Amino acid sequence: MLMPDIIANKRDGKELSEDELAFVVDGVCDGSIRAEQLGAWLMAVYNNSMSMEERIILTKLMRDSGEVIDWQGLSPLIVDKHSTGGVGDKMSLVLAPALAACGLKVPMIAGRGLAHTGGTIDKLESIPGYTTSGNERDIRRSIGFAGCCIYSQSTNIAPADSILYAIRDVTATVPSIPLITASIISKKSAEGLSCLVLDIKVGSAAFMKNLEEARTLAKSMIEVGVGVGIEVRALLTRMEKPIGSHIGNAHEVLEILDILEGSGSWDTISLIAMQGGHLLQMAGLVDTVEAGQIKILSTLSDGSAKHHWDLMCETHGVTIDVINQMRDYLETGANEFSLRSNIDGWVEDIDAMELAKVLSELGAGRSEIGQEIDHSVGAIIHAVVGTQVSEGDLVLAVEHQNDELSEEIMTRLESCIMVSSSPVSVPDRLIEVIE
Repeated sequence: MLMPDIIANKRDGKELSEDELAFVVDGVCDGSIRAEQLGAWLMAVYNNSMSMEERIILTKLMRDSGEVIDWQGLSPLIVDKHSTGGVGDKMSLVLAPALAACGLKVPMIAGRGLAHTGGTIDKLESIPGYTTSGNERDIRRSIGFAGCCIYSQSTNIAPADSILYAIRDVTATVPSIPLITASIISKKSAEGLSCLVLDIKVGSAAFMKNLEEARTLAKSMIEVGVGVGIEVRALLTRMEKPIGSHIGNAHEVLEILDILEGSGSWDTISLIAMQGGHLLQMAGLVDTVEAGQIKILSTLSDGSAKHHWDLMCETHGVTIDVINQMRDYLETGANEFSLRSNIDGWVEDIDAMELAKVLSELGAGRSEIGQEIDHSVGAIIHAVVGTQVSEGDLVLAVEHQNDELSEEIMTRLESCIMVSSSPVSVPDRLIEVIE
């Protein structure tokens, strides 16, 4: 079997056999296929897509390229969620311990941010001592002690995916729905999940700009999930304005600490409760999603989610002193740029995409894999969309480490805020649920 023949078959729109796909995945892992050939194959897939059968086979092969955790008797309780990425998307940090407090087990494998979106792993690494690298033994230990964990993808979990993703990133093939599907589901299948909730963001600050694209991706991942033995449900949610009250790595940890202690932004809390409610219902612990939402909210008010958060942090290497005084250890920007309303009115819009781009340029994000980030850069939203404000009221504060911001950056930040003289309606985050 020759790689040029496989590339030509996909280039010509043919369906690849299991043997051909196995040849590709084996060649990815052992390095026998050259990078330019893999790039050509990825572009052929991008241009000609894949049948559902091809997607399922590729996903299984990528999953089986590394460790696959077998939870045996615990399997029905093993759940997770995945988000396609957004601005202020911090729900996983609360959701995992909240689900653990309800009796589920959450062995979450999360990613780093890229482009304008923040990454769960970057946020956790703003906590001194939090170790995000781990293997199957570490995951099992954390689940046994805390009921949940959040690790980064290791070379032992779906290694074919990490190699292919790096090539996709530099060959403009990241947006391929078959490749996105195989990438996400292979990792989640390797975790040994029974149930998975997808939060697929839709809108101007999401990778999926329109509803049709989001539905296509959701249906692909649901069908492939079924093909590898996972029940998958997709929640399509709006991503035009930032989620919650804090944006940035350490800043978002500050917000989730508020939530775990019984306060915090309802925008963020409602998404956590919604995702958790679906997972509890899918796993059979409650009869309805609404009952599941109530159960999640109760873990926030009674402190049980905070307890499991503390246990999770401990298993990841955070000292008890940092756990007990975490706010004191989180570094935030020394300098602040304030954005105030120039009229009496209502906050009509906060441009999540432009705000995230500026924060990324100030150091909060990365433009390429491996780039160092500044965990201290972020923003605090003092008046969310829909809030009534008076002239001069603080709407948004950007915290950074620069001595001063350029005129261009300040102008761009000022353009992020729109205030209307009339009341504005705020649509629900949830657009639809796809099963």
